[in-house]
Amino acid sequence: MELYTGMCYNTCKQTFGSVFSDVTYIDNHRRVMTMRLLFAEDDRDLCRAVKALLEHSGYSADTVYDGNDAVDYARSGGYDGLILDWMMPGMSGVEVLRTLRREGINTPCLMLTARDAVEDRVTGLDAGADDYLSKPFATTELLARIRAMLRRRADYAPDVARFGDVELDKATMELRRGGRSVQLTNKAFQVMALLVEHPRTIHSIDTIMERVWGWDSDAETSVIWVNISLLRKKLAEIGANVEIKAARGVGYSLTTKDNG
Repeated sequence: MELYTGMCYNTCKQTFGSVFSDVTYIDNHRRVMTMRLLFAEDDRDLCRAVKALLEHSGYSADTVYDGNDAVDYARSGGYDGLILDWMMPGMSGVEVLRTLRREGINTPCLMLTARDAVEDRVTGLDAGADDYLSKPFATTELLARIRAMLRRRADYAPDVARFGDVELDKATMELRRGGRSVQLTNKAFQVMALLVEHPRTIHSIDTIMERVWGWDSDAETSVIWVNISLLRKKLAEIGANVEIKAARGVGYSLTTKDNG
């Protein structure tokens, strides 16, 4: 992980030195959660770098490169937050946001732009943006603003999710029961968070893939089984009274062992 982090950050610094102006890549206050973000930016290299940053910080991220695709993706209703660049082909970020707000789509939105005039900021906010970040920006500030944006959601979930006798700490990616705890990997954590936050609900394979790996992922669905197997071992390790049940050919759900 340290090697990956260093390589990714160095690449970002070499390629986007004018944009990534901070000196710390790791989000020291990260809140890793099953949050799905849409990032719309026409600079594909920047898109890849920010996507890597977001995924390293525990988010699931989809990327699009023009305003028309941004509208189509956002209409799916499957996102917890939007990050829109102001200047994009097809439709500008402001036009995208106005279109979505007219349609009653109230997904929180952070606007990114190199335009820092007061009038421009007012235009973005009046269009329905929740926050505004000027380029160049520090990655730590970007992550902080994303966290703040997501906290304002009506259904904001606390940093510790609970079900049965287990707790899932979103800040540390730890699964706990009583005084026992185990550390989870990034993807296993995101799968567990989805299950804990919506227990006794069967989550389809497609839903898990979209929420955790993203629509544009090349991963095979077998990665879900691998992470479910890992989580079952972790639950057994801490002696949890909850279990992950499989609905054959459908998906998975989290239940308690006694009452289901």
